[in-house]
Amino acid sequence: MEATEIRKLARLEDRHWWYRERRRLLARQLRDCGEPGRALDLGAAGGGNTRVLCAHGWDATAVDFSAEAVGLARERGLDAVRADVCELPFASGTVDLVVAFDVLEHVEQDHLAAEEIARVLRPGAPALVAVPCDMALWSAHDEAVGHVRRYDREGLHAVLEKGGLAVEEMWSWNVLLRPVAARRRRSSEGSDLTALPRPVNAALSLVVAAERYLPVRHLPGVSLVARAHRA
Repeated sequence: MEATEIRKLARLEDRHWWYRERRRLLARQLRDCGEPGRALDLGAAGGGNTRVLCAHGWDATAVDFSAEAVGLARERGLDAVRADVCELPFASGTVDLVVAFDVLEHVEQDHLAAEEIARVLRPGAPALVAVPCDMALWSAHDEAVGHVRRYDREGLHAVLEKGGLAVEEMWSWNVLLRPVAARRRRSSEGSDLTALPRPVNAALSLVVAAERYLPVRHLPGVSLVARAHRA
């Protein structure tokens, strides 16, 4: 992701509906990840998800290839390391949790990133992975933020398993707003990461939050989320 997009994300993520609900999703998933230990937040950008990990007791490190992102995370008081997700500077079997939200879609050889995630995890330790789904939603937004692809369930499952991760569960996220996203992306000319009027932001927050209580995780969405572990 370009430095301008990273700076934009850092400005918006604390109040933007999409990032706020994703952090809540992460917090809920941490309940099933065992006792807090060593965690890596890959593709951390400014460290929004890293802060969630730290708040829940994890010894978390923000990892990003962008020097801009690493600098922002450190300004926020976070431990941050600049690294390629396909060549992580951590010893094998030393990490208790890896979070990789919106990372694999940026990597040409995504199976190598999955292999590195599996390598650094201790046996049986979990990984939480999120990616944009469905090439039918491909748009100028994907190009602007540096995506190589969007995924279907079979493709994501295959990449994770090829890398040495056993998939426990996979589900769709941002299902209810998919029609809105699809319509917006058709006319998109670049990144759709923008500040929104407060009433619009609040309304979108309510809609996406409703998915916590509705049986929609098997329906097509805008993102896919997977929980896996090192086999």
